[in-house]
Amino acid sequence: MRTIKNPINLLLVDDHVMLLDGLKMLLKNEPGIEIQAEATTAEKALEALKTHSINFVITDINLPGMSGIELSRKIKELYPKIKILVLSMFNEKSKVNEMINNGVNGYILKNTGKKELIDAIDKIWNGGLYFSDEIIETLMKASATEEKQVNSIVLTKREIEIVKMISTELTNGEIAEKLFLSERTVETHRKNIFKKTGSKSVVGLMNYAFENGLVEKK
Repeated sequence: MRTIKNPINLLLVDDHVMLLDGLKMLLKNEPGIEIQAEATTAEKALEALKTHSINFVITDINLPGMSGIELSRKIKELYPKIKILVLSMFNEKSKVNEMINNGVNGYILKNTGKKELIDAIDKIWNGGLYFSDEIIETLMKASATEEKQVNSIVLTKREIEIVKMISTELTNGEIAEKLFLSERTVETHRKNIFKKTGSKSVVGLMNYAFENGLVEKK
């Protein structure tokens, strides 16, 4: 949980100063959230990361010069523990997938309200992932028009069940308890799921689950 003693130290990145000002107004009175820096370009954002103690970044995709896509990749390479929430107007599948592949922790659109923004920040800060309904719908609609393998052939019924539980942020121990399995068995299933789907992270696995209809919209 975010607390005054262990705050979320934010870096805000957007090329529109008015949007940065709006975000600051929305978040300035939130306990446990401190806005450490802001940047209008990816290059300035990377400089801010060198001089400030940042643990959470909110960034747009469309930035002058280096894009937010490239920025997110560099942040995860240089500072893998920093959480990244994308706040963008773009909901095209290709851009969403690029950001997911770069390891971002969440993606919401700029038409979101304060409540969803705070919910997204809190869920990500507490170790979860957050994708808005519109983003999940974009991934699911796009996949519906593509030729893909039948889910039941790729994953077993048990594996699909475990994927759904992973999406709700259950640990291996919690999954084992619910399914009356040993934790080692769940870990074996988990490894097989990642291998079959070609996923390298939980974010990648959730993208696969969204695209193939294994996880419904929240």
